[in-house]
Amino acid sequence: MTATASASPSCSSTHLVLIPCYNPGTAVVNMVRSVRERWSPVWVVVDGSTDASTDLLLALAAQDSGVKVLVQAANGGKGSAVLRGITEALSQGYTHALTMDADGQHPTELVAHFMARSIEQPRALVLGKPVFDASAPALRVNGRKISNGWANLETLGAGIGDSLYGFRVYPMRELQAVMLKSRWMRRFDFDPEVAVRLCWAGMKPVNIEAPVKYFSAAEGGVSHFKYLRDNVLLTWMHARLFVEFLVRLPGLLARRK
Repeated sequence: MTATASASPSCSSTHLVLIPCYNPGTAVVNMVRSVRERWSPVWVVVDGSTDASTDLLLALAAQDSGVKVLVQAANGGKGSAVLRGITEALSQGYTHALTMDADGQHPTELVAHFMARSIEQPRALVLGKPVFDASAPALRVNGRKISNGWANLETLGAGIGDSLYGFRVYPMRELQAVMLKSRWMRRFDFDPEVAVRLCWAGMKPVNIEAPVKYFSAAEGGVSHFKYLRDNVLLTWMHARLFVEFLVRLPGLLARRK
């Protein structure tokens, strides 16, 4: 089932789209508009951006009541922006958030489909499983297999289809709980670590295939991925998780039985 664009987007009092962004470039405005064609509300958390995108997003929100923009003065990382967004959303009665990147790589046409699955299974962690095309860098595609392998080891094969793909729907109360218990999960380590920890908390992953598109700089693509820095962060994250996994192993095995 695939959602299609319409003049009347689906509106929800429980499920919102949450887009953390940092210096995404001006193309983010069209990306947010595309999401709004499918869903309402759409919240954007500006994570200390220094480009022209903040003013453009605020102008869009002023014209569209279905768009809300939260602005963080300093860059705290993706996880920090998500935590800011879900904390305010929970205070307003929302229960679930579909997170997606601001760079246009995630398929806006599947927003309603992912939301429908979450509404059917509100206790599930609805994960996008990326389908790559020729634009995907081979180094990135192959490298994520390592993180996926570790994530499934640390959860005893709970079924995390992809630990790094950020197009997913979270029950926000559970997400907030695992984040507030740790000082980590604030930057590039956010997506894989929260997936592992939510599985440890008993949440069941539901995987849905979704295309991912890498844009070149000429196409307006913006990437903040730093190969050495972020891979060191992931290595440290999995080292921490594996030690904790060993401590949790008896309980995980008992739950599995």
